[in-house]
Amino acid sequence: MKNLALALMLLPLPAWADDPVIESVSAKVLNGEWNFAVTLSHPDSGWDHYADGWEVLDADGNRLGYRLLAHPHEHEQPFTRSVSGITLPEGTKTVFVRAHCLVDGWAKETFEVTLTP
Repeated sequence: MKNLALALMLLPLPAWADDPVIESVSAKVLNGEWNFAVTLSHPDSGWDHYADGWEVLDADGNRLGYRLLAHPHEHEQPFTRSVSGITLPEGTKTVFVRAHCLVDGWAKETFEVTLTP
């Protein structure tokens, strides 16, 4: 029994234990609409487990924009995808970006972005 417990402790942790990580965010405004380019990393393992989106949130947690990631990026890590045409409420100076995993849901950590017009 002791050997079985030891063997189980030595098994590698499953990939689903890793949230997607926002590595960087670039935010630019043009004609009142914002473009967000987000670089994220995640141990994508194929169609059954991959980072499948990210969102831009205000300080109250309201969604201001969303980018669907339609396929895994297991051979492109980290990777950058963008979304444009996001209109922010007047006076918004800070937003937060949060990534989503197909299996594990929303990441616990958000990435704070200070906006400069």
